[in-house]
Parts: sequence; C-alpha cells; structure tokens
Amino acid sequence: MLRDFLIAACLLLGATFALIGSIGLARLDDFYMRLHGPTKATTLGVGGMLVASSVHFSTRGNGVSLHELLVAAFLLLTAPASAHLLTRAARHIGVPARIVPPDAEDSSAR
Repeated sequence: MLRDFLIAACLLLGATFALIGSIGLARLDDFYMRLHGPTKATTLGVGGMLVASSVHFSTRGNGVSLHELLVAAFLLLTAPASAHLLTRAARHIGVPARIVPPDAEDSSAR
C-alpha cells in the first residue's frame, strides 16, 4: 500500500510539473521565455512520471527496471542541448527578446 501511495504521489507531482510547463509554453511573452516551460518544468514532470514507472515495474516484475533510467538520461541530455540550439538559432536570425507595448514605456518612466 505504501508503494501505491509513492507511485501516486510521483505521478501527481510529475503531472503537475508537466501542466505548469505546458501552461508556461502557451502563456509566456516571447520566444526566449517560452523555452523555460518545456526545458525546466516539463523535464521535471516527465522525471516524476519516470520515477513512478520505475517503482511500479521494479516491484512487480523480475527485478529492477532500467528502461526508465535510459529515458531519463536521454531526456536530461537532450532537453538543455536542444534549448541551447534553439536559442542560438533564434538569436542568429534576429528574434526580438521582448516586445514592449508603447504605453508600458510611458508608465515605467513615471
């Protein structure tokens, strides 16, 4: 029963982080800010789900489940590298960092 609570907690925590990352991807202002959603929060969310999957299959099968460790290693290696390459490509083609509305500049000067 403790195992089931641990699995449920990891799944809920992982799903919460994945949801926060997805909302951040949809709602943040510019391209550079939107990279933080999938690279930070969603990576933590998938990590929580992988921990739950590893606990589930390690306790029900023929020993320790290593498939999830390979997925986690691949995810932790590729997410920062892809975000870095996307940022460099965006800077190379001149994607603006932030679009400031004209009325926002007037209110900041006061």
